Amino acid sequence: MTKILVTGAKGMLGGDLCPMLKDEGFEVFEADLHNMDITDVTMAKAVINAEKPDFIVHAAAYTDVDRAETEKDRAVLINKTGSENMAKITAGLGIPVFCISTDYVFDGTENSPYKPDDPVNPINFYGQTKLDGEIAIKEHNPRHYIFRTSWLYGIHGRNFAETMIRLAGENNELRVVDDQKGCPTWTVELARVIISFIKDRPAYGTYHVCGSGSTSWYGFTRKIMELADISVKITPVSSEEFPRPAKRPAYSVMDNANLCPDWQVSLKEYINRRNMVKLSS
Repeated sequence: MTKILVTGAKGMLGGDLCPMLKDEGFEVFEADLHNMDITDVTMAKAVINAEKPDFIVHAAAYTDVDRAETEKDRAVLINKTGSENMAKITAGLGIPVFCISTDYVFDGTENSPYKPDDPVNPINFYGQTKLDGEIAIKEHNPRHYIFRTSWLYGIHGRNFAETMIRLAGENNELRVVDDQKGCPTWTVELARVIISFIKDRPAYGTYHVCGSGSTSWYGFTRKIMELADISVKITPVSSEEFPRPAKRPAYSVMDNANLCPDWQVSLKEYINRRNMVKLSS
């Protein structure tokens, strides 16, 4: 039986990916901080040697974009050093590794969807640490799949969709940025692509795995409220009216080569599934 080790297994992506892998018949080792610290190379190597996985999906990451501007050492330790550890260990054992990265490796100055080989130029510290992680993976393990994703949401973690639904229940008006464009991505769709790559083994390299099409945060919010049947006033604002510690790219739309469905189709499925889960709980 093919065995998959997933780092960050308790995170938002891991929460969907691990059970989906099991449903497909894979053996799964769920690695998280309690049983494998990716920043401790000795511990990580011992666990991987003991488990002998056929693939590693490296989903563990420091993901707080704004806090990374001040917690720089921690962001570097997890996103750069942790990824370098995974790359070196897997290379030494001949294990292919999936590295989950981000659209924030781009500066957002383009006006057409970014392709995987387009120049990178992060404008915030989080994006730089994720790029450094990509570089480490490429440098140390040729058997790699780097998956850049964006605007990720899912039922198992804090994310924009859930935050907006919560805020709509607490406020009469939502003020949402309308001058940043990107590709909302459901964790389930990202997990489906990971599983398809494990099965089909396409060429190693960098891929953009995100929802097809694009929207602004304002447009994303409007669609969330429409599909969730929530009535609330939504006001578009500029990034200048909603300052954050970390700069965001104005345009981080990526060309995904049709790896994922239209973001609106995925969002509808997510809202339907979310409602079913809440009804059954």
